[in-house]
Amino acid sequence: MLEVDNLNVSYGVIPVLHDVSFRVKEGEIVTILGSNGSGKSTILNTIQGFMRCPSGRVLFQDTPIQNSTPSRTVAMGIVQVPEGAKSFPYMTVKENLLLGAYRKTSWKKRKQTMEYVYSLYPILKERSNQTARLLSGGEQQMLKIGRGLMSNPKLLMVDEPSIGLAPLIVDAVYETLGKLRESGLTILLTEQNALRALQLANRGYILQDGHIVIEDKAQNLMKNDLVRKAYLGR
Repeated sequence: MLEVDNLNVSYGVIPVLHDVSFRVKEGEIVTILGSNGSGKSTILNTIQGFMRCPSGRVLFQDTPIQNSTPSRTVAMGIVQVPEGAKSFPYMTVKENLLLGAYRKTSWKKRKQTMEYVYSLYPILKERSNQTARLLSGGEQQMLKIGRGLMSNPKLLMVDEPSIGLAPLIVDAVYETLGKLRESGLTILLTEQNALRALQLANRGYILQDGHIVIEDKAQNLMKNDLVRKAYLGR
């Protein structure tokens, strides 16, 4: 579904990504693991079209999309759930969700999709008329994922979903991601929480200083000595 080949990206004159290549097959959860500042968010922002790449190729369903606009990539079915609190604080939960369904095709299905989101996160239905600023950190994460789902994506890119959350909330977020995979949704996941990501993912890539240094099946990465020492604390 998604192919990234020899992607190079810079912030001004400072290189951030160096010949990054990876694949995401339809129906998979693929995780990119790395420390803070390794370039994980830059990869997602480049795929989505927020950043330009001077060289490299990104194919989505065999169509080149490198240096596309975000509106085009969203229209094609790529949706990013950003890191951190990125809701609209003075809009209600329901209004935040509806923003995710702004495309015509998604707007027609908005009621059906919203009920699906509410089935995943009943707390959002309970608080649908509250402003988003009143939500806890975990509920904000649920809202962001729900808003992404409102566009009926083919590829959902989730950036650091566990950051700053209590363990019980992380469990709930990852349980939802597992349900989304069971429904057939393809997910690209970036994380610092390597254990949780690898427990869920089919395959993984290790990103260090903008370079992909290891790639393998998730179960194999959990046994890899470098991964265990650097990311699993073992």
